Amino acid sequence: MTATNPSPKQVEAAAARLGRPVSADQAALLALYLDQLVKWNRKMNLVGKADWKTVFDTLVADSLHLADFLAGLPLPDAPLTLDLGAGAGLPGIPLRALWRAGTYLLVEVREKRALFMRSAVGRMGLKDTGVLLGRAEDALTAPGGTEGRRADLVLSRAFMPWRELLGLVRPLLADGGTVVVLANEPAPDSLPEGWRAGPCADYPAAGGTRYFWSLSPA
Repeated sequence: MTATNPSPKQVEAAAARLGRPVSADQAALLALYLDQLVKWNRKMNLVGKADWKTVFDTLVADSLHLADFLAGLPLPDAPLTLDLGAGAGLPGIPLRALWRAGTYLLVEVREKRALFMRSAVGRMGLKDTGVLLGRAEDALTAPGGTEGRRADLVLSRAFMPWRELLGLVRPLLADGGTVVVLANEPAPDSLPEGWRAGPCADYPAAGGTRYFWSLSPA
C-alpha cells in the first residue's frame, strides 16, 4: 500500500495509537474516506499538503472522540443533525463511520467541496447521510435540506465565531436542541442570554488539547 491508500489494518493501528480503537468495519470505512480525500486533495487542496497519517492524527482524531461525546448526550433516538461548513467532510464523514444515529446533513456552500463529500458518502455507502450545497441559514428551505424540520443537533468546527454561530443556529434548532462546538479552548465562563451550558469534554489531539462544548437554548 502507498501512503495515499491506507489499509484498514493501518487505520486500526493509527486509531489504537490515539487511544480510541475502532472496529475492523469502521477502519475499512475510514480507509476509504482517507484514500478518497488524499486523492482529491491533490487537485482541490481540501486540507492542505498532508498525507493520510497526518490527516488522521490532526483531523480524523476529532471525529473518533466526537462519536463518544455524542453518544453521551441526551439526544433523541433518531436525531436530525446539521453539520455546518462541512468543508471536506470533517468531522462529519469519519464521524458517520462510527456514529450512525438518525439523519445527518453536511452543509457546505462551496460546490467543489460538496461534490467531494457526495462522492465520499456514496463510495462509503453511508446511509441517512446527505450533502446540502447551500448556506446554513437556508437548510430548512433549500432543495435537499431538512424540508422544514428543525435540527436536534447542530455541529460546528471553525465555521464562524461561536457567539455569531449561536445567533445563526437558533432558528434552525428544534425545541430542546443542542449545539456542539469543536474548539481549541475550554468552554467560556459565561454565555449570551438565552443559552445554557451542557456537557463538555476535552481530549488529546495533535500534541495538544481540544474541546467539545454543548449548549442549548435556555
